[in-house]
Amino acid sequence: MDGIKERIKQVRTFLNISQREFSKRIFISPTLLGEIELGNRKVKDRTILLISTEFNVNKDWLLNGDGDMFSVPPPDIQLEKLIDIFKQLDKPLRDYLLEQSKGLLKIQKENIDKE
Repeated sequence: MDGIKERIKQVRTFLNISQREFSKRIFISPTLLGEIELGNRKVKDRTILLISTEFNVNKDWLLNGDGDMFSVPPPDIQLEKLIDIFKQLDKPLRDYLLEQSKGLLKIQKENIDKE
């Protein structure tokens, strides 16, 4: 499995995710992930499967470098974080955030129209 450590790190850096966040999402410790990325630990089949399913990574690419990195377009991590935060807000704050977002879109559109 030469090269898999580089491909795992490549996925993580492409998605702009810290080792802590990446490892949390595949149920391993950040220390273990660091050891894998350094090539000091072997990657278990379970970890390969979790990376493939959690991040939509093409398993053939992860194992052998064949094909595209992603099976489907990569997840939008910022959008996922925003949705998680939004779900935690009370209704009045959700309404406020929606109104502010609409205002930002209006400003953005006005700026684009000026160009």
